[in-house]
Amino acid sequence: MCTTCGCSGERPDDSPGFVLDLRGKGAAAAPPPPSNLEREEKSRRILLEQAILDKNRRIAERNRGWFANQSVAAINLLSAPGSGKTTLLERTVRQRGDALGIRVIEGDQATSLDADRIAAAGAQVLQVNTGTGCHLDAEMIERALAELRPARSSCLFIENVGNLVCPALFDLGERRRVVIAAVTEGEDKPLKYPHMFRGCDLVLLNKIDLLPYVPFDVRRFESHLRTVNPHARMLPLSALNGDGMDAWYGWLEREQTGS
Repeated sequence: MCTTCGCSGERPDDSPGFVLDLRGKGAAAAPPPPSNLEREEKSRRILLEQAILDKNRRIAERNRGWFANQSVAAINLLSAPGSGKTTLLERTVRQRGDALGIRVIEGDQATSLDADRIAAAGAQVLQVNTGTGCHLDAEMIERALAELRPARSSCLFIENVGNLVCPALFDLGERRRVVIAAVTEGEDKPLKYPHMFRGCDLVLLNKIDLLPYVPFDVRRFESHLRTVNPHARMLPLSALNGDGMDAWYGWLEREQTGS
């Protein structure tokens, strides 16, 4: 993972970057305390991460102001790889693209495969490749906006890099955060990745067409979600066959109009 978002060590907010919980027989003794050099290196890393996150927050506020001035409904789509983000966007573009004025920023480490799919569905799209980076940041979005130039009162989707950890740390200036979770991923994801689910406004539970074939308890998933985020709304749907998509479209229309 990257060295700018805190995932490689301790976080700037002093929460531990990793916790070892070794159980069972033969547990090893605790490692020796860090040396002065290691402490200094850790301190420098934390200061660097703080500076990067502070810069990101400033640019995110600029983006937020631009979105507000242009009445653009910016939606940050987040998920693990393979949850169905791009399939969801393809169907949304085909069925509501013209009505919502949809534009898309695609985030991936490499290739333009997803952007090609969105363009084929009929939306204007801009690909952002992050290389070794594991998330989009506010500066990337600011640069992308200068190229994409979404129309006033349009709906802008930002499909973030597939990752349930680092993208949660970076405000892009978006109006709403939407997390997509697939029933194939297991119902424990809100508990395992609380920061991602705690910061979202809406959870789309995707691939419900597979519920007869996978061991997934929808009520347990929702209970786990409520544990970390009592206020997020949850919409079950299938981006593949269209079940539940009308509720998603209704939510989008309300976001675009501000109602």
